[in-house]
Amino acid sequence: MRADAQRNRDLLVAAAVQVFAERGTDAPLDDVARRAGVGNATMYRHFPTRSDLLLAVYADEVSQLCTSAETLREESASPREALHQWLRLFMDHVATKRDLALADPAQVADWHRAMLTAASSLLADAVRAEAVRADLDVRDLLTLVKGITLAAENRDQAERLLSLVNWEP
Repeated sequence: MRADAQRNRDLLVAAAVQVFAERGTDAPLDDVARRAGVGNATMYRHFPTRSDLLLAVYADEVSQLCTSAETLREESASPREALHQWLRLFMDHVATKRDLALADPAQVADWHRAMLTAASSLLADAVRAEAVRADLDVRDLLTLVKGITLAAENRDQAERLLSLVNWEP
């Protein structure tokens, strides 16, 4: 992809993140193009359908979420804190991704595997540091956080519910 085309694509994805956060994923795509500072034709060349744009936004967010796991491993005070911070990021991700039922199941499976790998490394560090229970299973943990996120009325309640989980070794 040419540099200018890549720049336009990146602008469109960044604009879509903002517009969708403000107005939901049903917001007019013209608003996304306008926010990105490109014409509608440019947007539709990159993303012929709303679904294509949603998938691009999701792919970018999954990549950022997985990268954050490595950053947290390096920068957090403890493996337990790194795990807890990442689970909160995962919680935010789940809370904003209810509209992805449109996504290609094979692609979604790849993204879920990437998130599972990221969470597994954080959990393994926390278990090795004896900062969390050794019997925690990463799939159970992510299912628990997803369930809390989807059941909670708001972010504050989700945080309170997550704090009730017994992590102690």
